[in-house]
Amino acid sequence: MKRLTRWLVAASAVLMLAGCQNDCDTPQATAAAEAQTFKWKLVTSWPKNFPGLGTAPERFATMVEEMSGGRLMIKVYGAGELVPALQVFDAVSQGTAEMGHSGAYYWKGKSPAAQFFTSVPFGLTAQEMNGWMEYGGGQQLWEEVYAPFNLLPLPGGNTGVQMGGWFNKEINSVDDLKGLKMRIPGLGGEVLARAGGTPVTLPGGEIFTSLQTGAIDATEWVGPYNDLAFGLYKVAKHYYYPGWHEPGSMMEFIINKSAFDKLPSDLQAIVKIATKAINEDMLSEFTMRNQAALVELKEKHGVDVRPFPADVLKKLQALSDEVVAEVAAGDAMSAKVYESFRTFRDKVKAYHAVSEQAYINARD
Repeated sequence: MKRLTRWLVAASAVLMLAGCQNDCDTPQATAAAEAQTFKWKLVTSWPKNFPGLGTAPERFATMVEEMSGGRLMIKVYGAGELVPALQVFDAVSQGTAEMGHSGAYYWKGKSPAAQFFTSVPFGLTAQEMNGWMEYGGGQQLWEEVYAPFNLLPLPGGNTGVQMGGWFNKEINSVDDLKGLKMRIPGLGGEVLARAGGTPVTLPGGEIFTSLQTGAIDATEWVGPYNDLAFGLYKVAKHYYYPGWHEPGSMMEFIINKSAFDKLPSDLQAIVKIATKAINEDMLSEFTMRNQAALVELKEKHGVDVRPFPADVLKKLQALSDEVVAEVAAGDAMSAKVYESFRTFRDKVKAYHAVSEQAYINARD
């Protein structure tokens, strides 16, 4: 963390010098820019300091403070401290807070196209998602989707391929999904409904109790690292993989556009650089922590870890294709995003078949 922060401080210094070549024409202007300070609030959909998801915005705030020399101070609020977990979008859009950290699929009621910017069932991995966002046009489309809400979205971390979820009964066929009440948001929830289940959207802080009391029969959350922290092994018997519904779940930083526009150009650059750092840092952390947590779940807590049957995954993929196509057909913005997403996915899938996938198959 210290090494990363030192690198970011150096990068911000270069940006500040470059910016001053154009904007800081006089000593007075330079002094005025350096004297101006800003205090922001950042609301999240996660419990305060929750491993990975909750600590990422805290790291972001620390980076920004250090890189800006204290000119931009950001206070982070956990879910429910300032606004409820699933009201982050509205809070930032309306200016109650200047920033938020959450997942875009929670906002499908605002725009169905938002769901493409978290994860699509059987869609892009974390590496592929970053490629689409940075170089495949994804970022520009995301900004277009959020522009009517006075929001600037930026990637805010990725969990990698998630687990399939916790179940209190075995899933041996697609019929076992019928009537199943499962916490599963976004497009994955729509697929479950198509398979005969009942999707439920819950913030993370309510999952354990809901599963314990029988309000839901199953839940997906993230993966071993976060699932262990929530103690989900205490209230469910079976832990399935892979996370077909979230193969590369990208988190988001959302920024009130009016507040962002008030920042000097060097502070705007610092915010963007820090989000990029967190986006990479979170994936690195989950890659490390998940494998250790999985060992603990299996060896210490005796969790039954098993794959979904092949025919179940095949049916879910067919249903996913139907659901995503229907969402894309539902409005012009979704169609535009889906076309870009689908084109990139098909091309990168063909390349990864002879690179990443071929290598992993050979290694195994």
